[in-house]
Amino acid sequence: MTHPFALARIHHVAYRCRDAKETVEFYERVLGMRYTNAFAEDHVPSTGAYDPYMHVFLDCGGGNVLAFFELPNQPEMGRDPNTPAWVQHLAFEVADFDTLMAAKAHIEAQGVDVLGPTYHGIFRSIYFFDPNGHRLELACNIGTADQYAELARVAPLMLEEWSATKKAPAHAQWLHMDPNPPV
Repeated sequence: MTHPFALARIHHVAYRCRDAKETVEFYERVLGMRYTNAFAEDHVPSTGAYDPYMHVFLDCGGGNVLAFFELPNQPEMGRDPNTPAWVQHLAFEVADFDTLMAAKAHIEAQGVDVLGPTYHGIFRSIYFFDPNGHRLELACNIGTADQYAELARVAPLMLEEWSATKKAPAHAQWLHMDPNPPV
């Protein structure tokens, strides 16, 4: 199938925050991101609506940018009450398991509760929340080429079965059986 254009990458991903300064300081201190720039307007450029905001941008590395909007004139931010807290999250990759464990120790030393590491077959990850209630994940890949190939092979089968039954297909059940649980 041909497509009339190609995407280059994600330019940035934007979320809402309660306090732009607190958010920038958290991501710099806890995750080592670099605060690069901010936009602040009284009127939304795309709609013209009066809605003062601060829009901050953080460099996540590898050309990836995470951004936040503080919207002081809007009702207090919340989250979808019909979506469990574990569903919507931002996942960042780290180099390896040792780095993941060093990150966990660092994040916990910052006073942040961390869950994990959790085994996902082709990666291990830890989970925690930012000051805005956004769930964050750090993951290190551990999969083999054969495992990734098998997942690609069964992905269409799993989607079809899920679509028809709304029950978890068992094609990749091996992803949840940790052969070497961490001590």
